[in-house]
Amino acid sequence: MQLESTLTCPKCGFQATEQMPVDACQFFYVCRGCGEKLKPKPGDCCVFCSYGSVPCPPVQEDGGHKCCS
Repeated sequence: MQLESTLTCPKCGFQATEQMPVDACQFFYVCRGCGEKLKPKPGDCCVFCSYGSVPCPPVQEDGGHKCCS
């Protein structure tokens, strides 16, 4: 299981590598480049699944099929 993911801001392209929580989803993230408040895309459970290089741990555990609850 990978616990780090690189988030890419869709507004400015800034990238930041962040630690992901293992037992919860992160619904919001404020870009350190432009200050944009990122929210998950429709159908995604968290910002890591929408904008990260690696999906969140709950999705990794279930082979990409399970959303956080």
